[in-house]
Amino acid sequence: MFVVVAHYYAKEGKDDEIAEILQRMIPISLAEPGCLVYYVNRSLDDRRKFLLYEQYRTRDDYEAHKASAAFQENIVGKVIPMLESRVPEFYELVEPAE
Repeated sequence: MFVVVAHYYAKEGKDDEIAEILQRMIPISLAEPGCLVYYVNRSLDDRRKFLLYEQYRTRDDYEAHKASAAFQENIVGKVIPMLESRVPEFYELVEPAE
């Protein structure tokens, strides 16, 4: 299982607009064949901070997500220009021992 954790920090005054776009991306992303989990979290302490937690079957499924028209239009085209910072991290899921 391929896991992505992305930390987004919105530019001043752009946080609500980013939240709306990310909210729209949830069902779109979950409809992709390889996407298992797509959670968007917003900090209670600093409304400009977002944490995205995503799980995909494989890294190729994640790459397909990034190449999708919805990602290119909404994340690359709209969200990224409104961010002060964006830090993606990649993990593999540690499954319980059998």
